[in-house]
Amino acid sequence: MENFWENEYIQTAGNYSVVILCLILFLTIFELVTKYKNWEEIKKGNLAVAMATGGKILGIANIFRYSIQQNDSVLTTIGWGFFGFFLLLIGYFIYEFLTPKFKIDEEIEKDNRAVGFISLVISVGLSYVIGAGIS
Repeated sequence: MENFWENEYIQTAGNYSVVILCLILFLTIFELVTKYKNWEEIKKGNLAVAMATGGKILGIANIFRYSIQQNDSVLTTIGWGFFGFFLLLIGYFIYEFLTPKFKIDEEIEKDNRAVGFISLVISVGLSYVIGAGIS
């Protein structure tokens, strides 16, 4: 049975499954902290929300990429993934705090694509910084 868990295909499938479940959980948390409903806005064609959400997905996946590369156990990978997500979430609140002239969520909900794009870049950019810390 030990050889079963050491198989690269099994490890890849396991990591994939864990990351998908964590991604769903983390996107649910982001849904709770934003004032708009991500998937309703995307269904309506709101490109700003799509960019911001896509940045979050890419950011979370990138954090897990680093976590999987640096850790042997699934539990350690999950732990670093959660920590990285927490830092990404803090980055979101800092972004909101550093723009006192307007509310990020309101602008994204209004399909302000410039704000949506900056949100995407911040999420992805921070994920590289967080990943470097995991490495």
